[in-house]
Amino acid sequence: MSKSVHASAPGPGDVTLRFDDNALLLNLCGERNSNLRLIEKGLQVKLNLRGDQITLLGEEAGVKLAQRVLEELYGLLREGYPLYPSDINHAIQILSGNFKARLREIFLDAVYVTSKKRVITPKTMAQKEYIDAIRAYDIVFSIGPAGTGKTYLAMATAVSALNAGEINRIILVRPAVEAGEKLGFLPGDLVEKVNPYLRPLYDALHDMIDFDQTSTWLHRGVIEVAPLAFMRGRTLNDCFVILDEAQNTTSEQMKMFLTRLGISSKAVITGDITQIDLPNGTRSGLIETIEILAKIEGLKFVYFTDKDVIRHRLVQDIIKAYERADRNKRS
Repeated sequence: MSKSVHASAPGPGDVTLRFDDNALLLNLCGERNSNLRLIEKGLQVKLNLRGDQITLLGEEAGVKLAQRVLEELYGLLREGYPLYPSDINHAIQILSGNFKARLREIFLDAVYVTSKKRVITPKTMAQKEYIDAIRAYDIVFSIGPAGTGKTYLAMATAVSALNAGEINRIILVRPAVEAGEKLGFLPGDLVEKVNPYLRPLYDALHDMIDFDQTSTWLHRGVIEVAPLAFMRGRTLNDCFVILDEAQNTTSEQMKMFLTRLGISSKAVITGDITQIDLPNGTRSGLIETIEILAKIEGLKFVYFTDKDVIRHRLVQDIIKAYERADRNKRS
């Protein structure tokens, strides 16, 4: 427990917390106590604010967890962390799964500061494991549903490494797989045809780096965004390579990509094995890789679940609904 939070138990199942900094307490509670309401809703407890104290009422398990959430969030505020409403739900989720988790070790792990001064940090235990894996291993596979930050966090780590001089280039790669459309029927030359498949990578870049810097790096080749087919025959030295949507690679493409890695380089491969757009009968190279490379030392597999989704709160519910429907189809 933080030394700046003092707890007492006025009655059975009740806990009162006293905080030593009223300004931080106001930030903890949120505008019109909105953060407290989120905790009440998430943990089925009642929180009453009076002066420098918050009284927690409810079932013992819920009260204990709410106390832990408040203490950990208050500790983040004391460290200068800018608390957002979304962080409340992330904190509840993390501490519900691991009561002893230290939020400071997760939320204060600054991966990158964007051009808009927004600090990119992990928000779940799996995201923290992912960031640590990228730092420790030369090849990392991240597998899980959309919205879990697989590509975004990899790109933030890559831009941070580029700024620190640890690498010379960033290469962002995607397979150009037709999902309902044929490339040959789309207008324009090859570059114009594959650009729609690469658009999400450009969007993430512009979210982290200002437009002029992004344009300069792209023009100079410091950052390259390309379809997977363009990697054939190359050796990639001194760079950070991200293969996105890897579930849509064939076995041959995945082998080709993994054998491109050169000296002083890192590769991060991301994918969602529930969203495969390959033609029927074509096996995903990502699924095959999980089986073939699982026991090789020096690379790491990190798995995400719907609990790691950090998009709109409804996205997590949508993913769960589709998973239930898929299970019902198979049963």
